[in-house]
Amino acid sequence: MSFIQGYAVHAAGAELLPFKYKTGELNPYDVEVRISHCGVCHSDAHLIDNDWGISQYPLIPGHEIVGMVSAVGSAVLGLEVGTRVGIGWQANSCGRCEWCRKGEENLCASAQPTCVHRHGGFADAIRVNARFAVPLPESLESDTTAPLLCAGITVYSPLRSLGINPTSRVGIIGLGGLGHLAVQFARVFGAEVTAISTSASKEQEARELGAHHFVNSRESKSIKELTGSFDLIISTITADLDWAAFVQTLRPHGTLCFVGAPEKPISLPGFPLISVQRSVCGSNTGSPGRIAEMLDVAARHNIRARIESFRMSEANQALGRLRKGQLRYRAVLGN
Repeated sequence: MSFIQGYAVHAAGAELLPFKYKTGELNPYDVEVRISHCGVCHSDAHLIDNDWGISQYPLIPGHEIVGMVSAVGSAVLGLEVGTRVGIGWQANSCGRCEWCRKGEENLCASAQPTCVHRHGGFADAIRVNARFAVPLPESLESDTTAPLLCAGITVYSPLRSLGINPTSRVGIIGLGGLGHLAVQFARVFGAEVTAISTSASKEQEARELGAHHFVNSRESKSIKELTGSFDLIISTITADLDWAAFVQTLRPHGTLCFVGAPEKPISLPGFPLISVQRSVCGSNTGSPGRIAEMLDVAARHNIRARIESFRMSEANQALGRLRKGQLRYRAVLGN
């Protein structure tokens, strides 16, 4: 038996405090990972505040994890002590349902999130099922890669599953933690990329990240001028916008995809969807196989998260900047 030291909240909305918990014998199919870096995600803030009604306390948040395998279970194949791995939102799945058999473990009804009803990555170590510890390409730096394990795969998955290619025109709503990665990946897919943001000051950064065009969404005239422009719009934000107007910016067969959950119910007229076969969808993170693919793409095309670095003991400061919207673009904690 050993102990894992982390930072936990003991009630909804509370500050993180040092917290130690016991571990038993390592499950045959699990690995223990000594954590070097962990990203800070908006989902961590939601779990801390119990916004989704699923949190249990004490709670160690964190699900954008990079570290070294320090122990392997007796039945683990393909991972060795010393392997550098990444762990995202998911720590396990049933392994038997139709979705797991298809390699879409992220859709498993029994999926086990990394920091829901178990302790996550704001710590010095973690244990997860070995299938969800994905080896990292050597060329990727640990700190700038950590946000790819959630934010990166969240935006990569719809680009991949919806068939984006060099003929595609893609709009990215929001240029924050998810959006700045979405612009980079969409450009790598060969698409013509438009960044859509309420912050006019981000135009230069959007173009540096790979956007061909920039639109200030505070200007309703600018949105109307985009009518019939996009094959795909990825919305990375939680704010409520005029979604009917954005549907009108889609080309025939175009899709509006939500990866950020709007705070208010989405209301849309049916005819603009029906008239030229537009679609609306949502997308969650991705399977271990898709994460491995995304990491390979990031390594080969030099895609990196832009981060602000904090010590693990400074997790409360990092969360404070996240809550105030002051990060450009992700916070990463380091041990």
